[in-house]
Amino acid sequence: MTTLDLPPAAASGPTGPTGPAPAVADEPRPEQKVRLGGVTREDVLTVVGALAGSLGLDWVMYERVLPFSGALGFLLCWYALFLAGYFALGRLQWGSMMVRERLVSVVAWSAGILVVALIADQIGFVTSRGVEAARHLNFFTESMESTGPLSPIDSGGALGAIVGSLEQLGLATLFAVPLGIAAAVFMSEVGGRMAKPVRTLVEAMTALPSIVAGLFVFGIVIIALDFEQSGFAASLALTVMMMPIVTRAAEVVIRLVPGTLREASYALGGSQWRTVWNVVLPTARPGLMTAVVLGMARGIGETSPVLLTAGYSSQFNANPFVDHQVSLPLYIWNNVKQPYDGMIARGFAAGLTLMAVVLILFVAARVLGGRKPGRLTRAQRRRLDRDARRLEAAAAAAVARPFASQPKKH
Repeated sequence: MTTLDLPPAAASGPTGPTGPAPAVADEPRPEQKVRLGGVTREDVLTVVGALAGSLGLDWVMYERVLPFSGALGFLLCWYALFLAGYFALGRLQWGSMMVRERLVSVVAWSAGILVVALIADQIGFVTSRGVEAARHLNFFTESMESTGPLSPIDSGGALGAIVGSLEQLGLATLFAVPLGIAAAVFMSEVGGRMAKPVRTLVEAMTALPSIVAGLFVFGIVIIALDFEQSGFAASLALTVMMMPIVTRAAEVVIRLVPGTLREASYALGGSQWRTVWNVVLPTARPGLMTAVVLGMARGIGETSPVLLTAGYSSQFNANPFVDHQVSLPLYIWNNVKQPYDGMIARGFAAGLTLMAVVLILFVAARVLGGRKPGRLTRAQRRRLDRDARRLEAAAAAAVARPFASQPKKH
């Protein structure tokens, strides 16, 4: 006797006038997104509560209990009490692992805010002290040839220093960048027994005091070779300071290029130098631009090498190979130490100009080298389109050639 597979009996429920009510199937619930990051209301309230409580406790300790004083100590004590309070409030809500994670996040955020606050404070201080001179157009169009310490603020300017800084930085970049990138390619791509001594020398030059670089150029170029103090000599001193920065940064960037790209180039028959020139360096171009800008930012703000090698002059000199040539760091150093308000204002205005030049350099680096990986330039896209059209024409000609060579049937 066989048994039939029957459907399961319906669940018992309330009965109506006509019989039992049909069972209603459970409807699937909509999917809910799991939020892995972000800031919740509990996070904000915990931070605010820790800040307020630590501030009140810090004020009581400094003003009523302990014999402490000073703004710096007050801020440091407040931050320590804030971390302790945040940890205590977090333990009331979350587990130990989550509390440690969020405490580290708070420390990282506070460190970033501190750095931004310090930069904003420096920019604001220099701007407030130098805007009096920088708001006059003559500061950017005149030099200090006919301006004395007691001259009004609307006479004289830093044109000679701006031109001198740009020329000296340009020459130093022209010397340092090829040498630095060549040394980085040698250490990362060529190697050999000489790679380690070169790397050791570059690392030692990175920590070289700037005054030593100025003394080196002063002793070798100016005294031994009988050159005069000029913008060219200053650019040589800046080259000594910039080259190790460019080399170290470029070596790190070149080492980040995937080895599979080199292997693919070798598989296609490319030599080592052709692989470096056509594969490695174009791939590392954004990082190399950053390395160049780091070196330029280091060189443009140096004072002691320029003081020993360029000299100081209030005359406008656009020729870096002849006579003394002033630069922005030297202009700032000479003006801010004087006891006259007008000269101090000009020095701070020159500092504001120097920060603007560095900002322009970083923006230019991001524009020139900040493309995403695999993104082609316009010239590369045009070359790729031209090669594609040439290959299509060659393929069409190869297909048509067999039909053209067949004899005609009569």
